[in-house]
Amino acid sequence: MSATMRKIFNIAAALLIVATGCKKFEDFQTDPNKPTVSTPDLLLSTVIQDAFQSTTLGATLATRQMVFVNSVSNEQYYGWTRAGFDTYNDLRQVVKMEEEANRMDKPEYIPLVKFFKAYYFLKLTNTFGDIPYSDALKGENGGLSPVYDKQQNIFVSILDDLKAANALITNTTPEVQGDILYGGTMEQWKRLINTLSLRTLMSLSLKENNASLNVKARFAEIVNNPETYPLMTGNADNGELVFHDVLGTRYPTYNDNDLQTAYYLDATFVDLLKGLKDPRLFRFAEKAPKSVSLPDNDFAAYGGAKGSDPLNDNSTKVLAGEVSKIKSRYFNNPVNEPSIAVGYAELQFILAEGVVRGWINGSAADYYKKGVQASMLFYGIAQSSIDDYLTANPYPAADQLKAIMTQKYIASFMNSDWNFFYEQRRTGLPAFDVSGGGVLNDKKVPKRWMYPVSELQNNQANVNAAIGSQFSGNDNINGIMWLLKAE
Repeated sequence: MSATMRKIFNIAAALLIVATGCKKFEDFQTDPNKPTVSTPDLLLSTVIQDAFQSTTLGATLATRQMVFVNSVSNEQYYGWTRAGFDTYNDLRQVVKMEEEANRMDKPEYIPLVKFFKAYYFLKLTNTFGDIPYSDALKGENGGLSPVYDKQQNIFVSILDDLKAANALITNTTPEVQGDILYGGTMEQWKRLINTLSLRTLMSLSLKENNASLNVKARFAEIVNNPETYPLMTGNADNGELVFHDVLGTRYPTYNDNDLQTAYYLDATFVDLLKGLKDPRLFRFAEKAPKSVSLPDNDFAAYGGAKGSDPLNDNSTKVLAGEVSKIKSRYFNNPVNEPSIAVGYAELQFILAEGVVRGWINGSAADYYKKGVQASMLFYGIAQSSIDDYLTANPYPAADQLKAIMTQKYIASFMNSDWNFFYEQRRTGLPAFDVSGGGVLNDKKVPKRWMYPVSELQNNQANVNAAIGSQFSGNDNINGIMWLLKAE
């Protein structure tokens, strides 16, 4: 290197040292290859994927649709205790999406923000009762020990948010980007929002005489004004997550070893389907090994084990070849079927119940038939079989609510998360079997989950106040939350 070149190099090096010396330490902590801010479209995709994956094996055990035979399951035997507050992490993602939408002046995302807040807070309050709500998402600005809001006030806020979300979507609202649910079609989001409103209102059926909630009038306002409050028109409007044969987006129980070897159909569920001659049984279950020579469409080829029976009794039945496994497509098909979070079939059963309760006018039988058909089409049942089924199982003149809830129950198989457990908790229909010797909790179906240990450690005063006001100071799984008290 020549003397001139060395001189130039030394000057450049000196300038570099001076320049870097002016930087703060924090400047070196930012990875230039990693973004420090996100965009609402990227966040929306993540939020949808987390929220709408609604296939939950624990719920199938608690609702007596399946049994687990590898060990004693607390969901199956009703021995659960505490749940967690992980859903607040999902809500923080929604808040981040809201912040980024405001930062980028994208108001079309705000009705979706309101929907997801309502969706997640509904999940939380159904789980526990009173929960942190008003102060829950303020972080350090609101203190690290949020107060607990009353469940009634939470439900009012949820309903108001959903109503506001519906109003924010108009004919001029731009399509959102990152929408893996509806491809940005805002009208379908509007239908989903109003369907969730009706689910929320029906969950308040024990409060139909509560003047401050005005449940019946709110319900009728939505149903009777379809131009203002459009509802789902078919399975194409389902709030459902579609899966793909790509890492991270496959069906949630694909290649699940336990599902292949340890999950079987519950006997009460199998007997219900057999009694109705319901062809969905052939889509839910494999033939019992001892009946494998029978035709696939022979109801005698299918059997179950009682979820309430002791583990050893069920294992013995399995070894004897008497019990049907879940259909193999649930663990060997990476795409399988979508996971429904809020769907058209459920909407039709909600409307049928609304007629039975006198909240709206209309034909409960017609809504019932539409709900059955939608469920059967979702599971791939041929229209001719659907017609035969509805002829053989007409809408009854008596026990109408029982018929509606039975069909709603069947339609929830491997979707809807814990929603049907909450529906059965509300109505008592259909009854969950607790007659066997394996059931814990004094042979009672729990009503809720206890609050997380983390709250007892970090927010003791507020959680204890909530326990005291709701359950006389006894945080237990049989406590009757406000939602379940008739007025």
